[in-house]
Amino acid sequence: MQKQLIEVYTDGASRGNPGLSGAGIYIKKGNQQYEYTFPLGEISNHEAEFLAVIKALEICKESFPDQILSVRSDSRTVIDIIEKNFTKNGQFLPFLETIQEYIEIFPYAFFKWIPEKQNKHADMLAKKAIKMN
Repeated sequence: MQKQLIEVYTDGASRGNPGLSGAGIYIKKGNQQYEYTFPLGEISNHEAEFLAVIKALEICKESFPDQILSVRSDSRTVIDIIEKNFTKNGQFLPFLETIQEYIEIFPYAFFKWIPEKQNKHADMLAKKAIKMN
C-alpha cells in the first residue's frame, strides 16, 4: 500500500483550569475528512491538549497504520515537549511517554505548532466535547 500523508489537527479545551474538558480531532486524508470528539471530565487545559494528541494517535494506529502523520496543535507547550522529547514537569511526563510509544508505530510522524486560527475545526470539536461531559 502506498504511504499517504495524513493531516491530523488536535485541540484540547477546558472550561476552567482545571475544569470540564474535551478533546477535538479533525483528520484529513486526501479528500476524506474525519471528526472526533472526546469528553475528558475535569482536568487541566494542558492535560486536555496532551490527551487530544494521544487520542489522535490511537485513532491513526487503528485507521491509518503505516501512514505518514502530520500532527498539528495550537498548544506550544505540547508541541515543544514532543519536539524536544523532554519535560521537567512530572505531570506531563506520562503523556510524553505514551506519545513516544505511539510515534514508534508510524514510519514518520511530524508535529507542528499552528496558530489558533488554523485550528478552528479541532477547536470547535473540543468545545463540543466539553458539552458531552
